[in-house]
Amino acid sequence: MQNFTHQIPTTIHFGKGQISHLTELKASGSKVLLVYGGGSIKKSGIYDEALEILKSVDLEVFELSGVDPNPRIESVRKGAEICKKNNIDMVLAIGGGSVIDCAKVVAGAALYDGDAWDLVKDFRLVKRALPIYSVLTLAATGSEMDTAAVISDMTLNDKLPTFSPCFLPTMSICDPTYTFSVSKRQTASGTADIMSHTLESYFNNNDDAFLTNRFAESILLTCIKYGPLAIEEPDNYEARANLMWASSNAINGFIKAGCNIAWCVHPMEHELSAFYDITHGIGLAILTPHWMRHVLSEATAPKFAEYGINVWGIDSSLPAMTIAEEAIEKTAVFFTESLGIPATLRETGITDESKFEVMAEKAAASCKNAYVPLTKEDVLAIFKAAF
Repeated sequence: MQNFTHQIPTTIHFGKGQISHLTELKASGSKVLLVYGGGSIKKSGIYDEALEILKSVDLEVFELSGVDPNPRIESVRKGAEICKKNNIDMVLAIGGGSVIDCAKVVAGAALYDGDAWDLVKDFRLVKRALPIYSVLTLAATGSEMDTAAVISDMTLNDKLPTFSPCFLPTMSICDPTYTFSVSKRQTASGTADIMSHTLESYFNNNDDAFLTNRFAESILLTCIKYGPLAIEEPDNYEARANLMWASSNAINGFIKAGCNIAWCVHPMEHELSAFYDITHGIGLAILTPHWMRHVLSEATAPKFAEYGINVWGIDSSLPAMTIAEEAIEKTAVFFTESLGIPATLRETGITDESKFEVMAEKAAASCKNAYVPLTKEDVLAIFKAAF
């Protein structure tokens, strides 16, 4: 195993009614910027409940609403301006990963003299941030418990990740009942996102990371069991709770400890979102089987066979290549049939390939140190196969 340092100082309050812990924000000051997306938190009652709790401890609330599913830099700039103008003490995100990501960069930009996009382009510029709190309403990105944020500038067709220990939330509230109203499509997309986070770490070149790999397999098995159940039974607490906890642990560093590598499917999907603005988890689910087929070889077959045996229960007595091919097919079928996600990019409304080449060039820059390093030509082939 590689050397690693693992620290997650985020306090997690998990379960029903844990929103009562919003009173703890008082420790960070008297003014809070509430960040959220559309009107769903108002329809569900979370918005009113949160305001009542915040006001009960004399917190003055300012708002940044309308955060997009692929959060835009314009929202970050607006939030940072509100913070600077009103001397905001902390940022509270109520929503899914996009809202939390936006809140994170707002928190950093509020204490930065330059343009917020600087912090996205170069994470080394993030030196400090306001305290960040979150109330999670969608199990997907794991942003409630990690150091990352992904922000888009659609004028540049850029969707970029940025990272900083400053972006770790001080506290996150994870109440599975808040995900009961999540649509089937969003539930499917979120499940695919969790699985992709896990697979990005699982496919590594460290043969001695036995325990870490078993942790990863348990998250994949959780998604395979509970993703379809949550789609069919939206208010199944057991399913929603297990998916929510899987989401947090898929990306908080827990399953990459000792075997950290560069991700490759996410950089490819970020280009899809930047150019075509598709749903992140949908893009990941479409790309993943095609990436798997592209990198499958005699050298990688043993790892894919391990995946097939331990996750999909395929007969271990079969040849490694046979198991690997069956595992990839089962992955593709799970996404399309069990989660109801489209099998091709064309089914999402993408009708031309004219942007694929520039997308491939940009994505390949992040794939040089991946499980199997990818060139521009490799990425382009994957895009075309998925089309």
